[in-house]
Amino acid sequence: MSEPEADGSPLVRFLGHLAEERGLSPRTVAGYRRDVEAFRAYLEADSPVWDAVSPQQVRGFVAHLHRRGQSARSIHRSLSALRSFYRYLIRERLVATNPAEQVGAPRMQQSLPRVLAPDQASALLDRSNPGFEGLRDKALLELLYSSGLRVAEAAALDVSGIDRGAGEARVVGKGRKTRLVPVGRKALEALEAYLPARAERAAEGEAALFITKRGRRMSVRTMQDRVRRLSGGAASPHTLRHSCASHMLESSGDLRAVQELLGHANLSTTQIYTHLDIQQLSKAYDRAHPRARRGTSDAESED
Repeated sequence: MSEPEADGSPLVRFLGHLAEERGLSPRTVAGYRRDVEAFRAYLEADSPVWDAVSPQQVRGFVAHLHRRGQSARSIHRSLSALRSFYRYLIRERLVATNPAEQVGAPRMQQSLPRVLAPDQASALLDRSNPGFEGLRDKALLELLYSSGLRVAEAAALDVSGIDRGAGEARVVGKGRKTRLVPVGRKALEALEAYLPARAERAAEGEAALFITKRGRRMSVRTMQDRVRRLSGGAASPHTLRHSCASHMLESSGDLRAVQELLGHANLSTTQIYTHLDIQQLSKAYDRAHPRARRGTSDAESED
């Protein structure tokens, strides 16, 4: 197996660019490192001449991953990492072309996100438990569903990020991009009930909106565990985010507004919710349309 590249190498500088300029998380940066280093190992070169790599070698790498049983999703991720790496090398004038740009990956089956029905969401959100944790959990659930937050955004949110008068929250999303999102009436009511209890419990100097019983910021993992426990395993924070987007699109049909709410850089990411909408339409059609109902005779259908 080839050795890691030395400090100052193109790969090390690229990883620094991801962390410092693009603001990606350490976990995401580590994923880019693994993918590019896997390609370097495939080339069997400790220090590849990056501008000598051909599209044929990238295609060979894709075939190599496929033979090793890598999923289509993993291969897409590896190709995406290589494309990003080469875009950086082009920007730095270290190479002239991107050999991964036109290389395709195996067709990836699109899996639709799990979404709660509106009555399921209401049943989860309308539950009330006594005490500090009950108030906090209700505020957390309401905010995740109301504003479509990523769980990491909710975990990073400070009390100062909530403008109760304007009904808005200022959140920091992927790439450290800040956006304003609306906070619904029910979520604001839950926050109003929670904040006095939070003030009594918070450790000195703690800025986090959502805190543990010990008064410190809740972690992403703790939030995930709480939502799963409260929903009996039926939902996660991601489920509430998807449900918010799907229900909003179903009511408004405004894909651009959903894109802004979720903080998606590309509209194509948001378009998955149109597939959910079509699924719901198909189910309603099957239930209601005379020509779709099973066991309906032609005479009964003429009306």
